[in-house]
Amino acid sequence: MMVTGPLIEGKKQAARHLGDVCVLGLGVSGSAVVEYLLRQPAGRVRSLTVFAGDGGTPSADTQAWERAGVTVVWDDQVTGAYDLCIASPGIPEPSAFYQSAQDASQELISEVELAWRESSTQDVWIGVTGTNGKTTTTALLAHLLDAAGFAAKACGNIGDACINAVGAWAADAGDACTCGRTRAFVAEVSSYQLASIKDFAPDVGIFLGITPDHLTWHGSFHAYAQAKWKMLANIERAGGVAVLDATNDVARAEVKRLRQQAHVASFSYIPLGTKAGIGKDMRTACGADNAAFLDAAGHLHIAYRAGEYVLAPADALKIKGAHNVVNALAASAAACALGADAVDITRALTTFQPLEHRIEPAGSAAGVDFYNDSKATNVDATLVALSAFPGRDLIVMLGGRDKMGPLETLVGTCQEHASAVIVFGEAARRFEEAFRAADDGALRIVRTDTFDEAFAQAVSLAVPGSVVLLSPACASFDEFSCFEERGQHFKDLVAHLCDGA
Repeated sequence: MMVTGPLIEGKKQAARHLGDVCVLGLGVSGSAVVEYLLRQPAGRVRSLTVFAGDGGTPSADTQAWERAGVTVVWDDQVTGAYDLCIASPGIPEPSAFYQSAQDASQELISEVELAWRESSTQDVWIGVTGTNGKTTTTALLAHLLDAAGFAAKACGNIGDACINAVGAWAADAGDACTCGRTRAFVAEVSSYQLASIKDFAPDVGIFLGITPDHLTWHGSFHAYAQAKWKMLANIERAGGVAVLDATNDVARAEVKRLRQQAHVASFSYIPLGTKAGIGKDMRTACGADNAAFLDAAGHLHIAYRAGEYVLAPADALKIKGAHNVVNALAASAAACALGADAVDITRALTTFQPLEHRIEPAGSAAGVDFYNDSKATNVDATLVALSAFPGRDLIVMLGGRDKMGPLETLVGTCQEHASAVIVFGEAARRFEEAFRAADDGALRIVRTDTFDEAFAQAVSLAVPGSVVLLSPACASFDEFSCFEERGQHFKDLVAHLCDGA
């Protein structure tokens, strides 16, 4: 722990004097940190310097900060000496920019770490990480906790910076907004944010499946995974609860490690399923103390300490797909670990609606159902979507900016679940070649140049009862500014189709 000097009573680990502070980067979290620090009592921050990177330009915000006494430096080389640096997650740890900040600072942390330190000792934190499913699990858990009587806020990568959420509650005199309820921060935390944590130890940590992603930023898959396990190590030391997806090889290896070593008495972990799948109980498989699984009757089942929580049936969930059963089990296990009532959890599970751009129902026309899964920007995310429509005639739109990962599994899964694939955009040529090379004659393969052409082809192939699924397995940046814009455009095309029906 690098924090030195007196701490503020009633907060988790907030230093009374922060000294000379540097903020690295001007993304959402960097800007939120600056705004938070400007609201601190006089004398807590001796000086505040923002290194905004090379090539940036002043804005109304930066000009206002300068008038308030902030030094804004438009450079990607940190100079000077600082007691504390808060790094934005968009700046890679191996970069010269990050390293120069580390060299110039007594301590470098992420915005999530700062938010946790600044929160009340009475606040509950849940950290949600993994490669896919974080946003749905975060939103669902906040929904469950709110129904169970907590004052829950979803924050982090889901939208609102954690420091904004902490600051908003701190600004409410007497915490009137919580009406005496336990405050719970449900934080979606990426590997970018976790790479720069030090002591961040949520009361419960959810670790969904971990597969290769963000390798350019981290430099290797090992570094990517280790960033996530930093949170687990902190939870172990602090005596919290870890929920781990044991159907995933990487997460299951951590379950095995946890089972084989001694822990602090208060630490516990809940495995989701086993190597054999989500329908298996880790207590039976290897003698685990706790487990979360889909029982023989199809109900979400949590075994935690002395309790057996039999919750909603999986087919009552409004979120579709086997991966969402895992997400629901993870959120439910965390809620049970925090003391939520099973009746409240069950009721809330069945009322939670799909999130935008995540296997989101986008409408129906002429008997054809359309689903927007634009958030599926990698192959692994698309794989889980493909299995969400058993027994349906499935037409899949794939393409965009290619992430250049292997395609063999994607091709095989499409052959298993789909009747047609429409490939488009910058990835179209490589995707078509992969599908043609494994062509078994049963899968229709169509290549187009643009998104709109792909949609038109999908509609032309659909018949009453078909599902048209946008689950691109690619980034959006060839035609769109983000996956949200791509998903909205898909929904607009569906709406126009419905209007003309």
